Amino acid sequence: MNPIVTSALCALLVFAGGVGGIVLHRLLPETHQTIETRDVVRLAIGMLSVLASLVLGLLISTAKASSDSTDHDVRSFSADVILLSETLRDYGQTAAIPAGLLRDFTVQTIRDIWPTDEAPAELADERTGQTLEHVREQIRALKPVDAGQHWLQDQALQSVTSLIRQRWQLIEHQGPNIRPIVLIVLVSWITVIFASFGFNAPQNATVVTAFMVGACAIGGAIFLVLAMDNPFHGLLRISSIPMQNALLHVTSWSR
Repeated sequence: MNPIVTSALCALLVFAGGVGGIVLHRLLPETHQTIETRDVVRLAIGMLSVLASLVLGLLISTAKASSDSTDHDVRSFSADVILLSETLRDYGQTAAIPAGLLRDFTVQTIRDIWPTDEAPAELADERTGQTLEHVREQIRALKPVDAGQHWLQDQALQSVTSLIRQRWQLIEHQGPNIRPIVLIVLVSWITVIFASFGFNAPQNATVVTAFMVGACAIGGAIFLVLAMDNPFHGLLRISSIPMQNALLHVTSWSR
């Protein structure tokens, strides 16, 4: 779902609900507009408002938690790249081949997640995964000559295994987690709520303006939910600075 288009459509539907309530007020006969009828409508809408508020708050909280978790994973991933680079540096010049492959992998990862053009992020690029596998193979092929290099080789293998695992975690996190049916139900509830507002409100331009502002606020909230639910896309995508810093560390050693 495109966050901008989807949120704009939701705002339009909510605003249409408010205007529809005004039209409904004109069309319904007086027997449907008694004080008792209005009181019952207010009670039902009050319950619906509570439910809609809870669901919207839950969606925002879930999307924010997902975005923060992915950002933490990227920072942890970057730290492991730096740690592996430092381990290979300590191993010595014989580790130059896996260090060079690690640099290539870092460049490819940055290209996959933060493409320079408008192309979508593609974390599951097979070539990037193969490069990381080659890093592990080259580390396994190292011939340590003393206990210190044996220990560094073990540490490097642990780090590259952690990178492989974290890469797949990032791949799993790249897709949206919020199901469209949840948004459909939520927007339907809010549209009904605005329709009830229009049914009970006076018919003037101020009311219509208030509906417009409220609908834009709802659309903005839905935009935030969808944008945070897609941490590798759009205006709120996570920063590439941690991986850029990791690339600086890797490049300084492997060049």
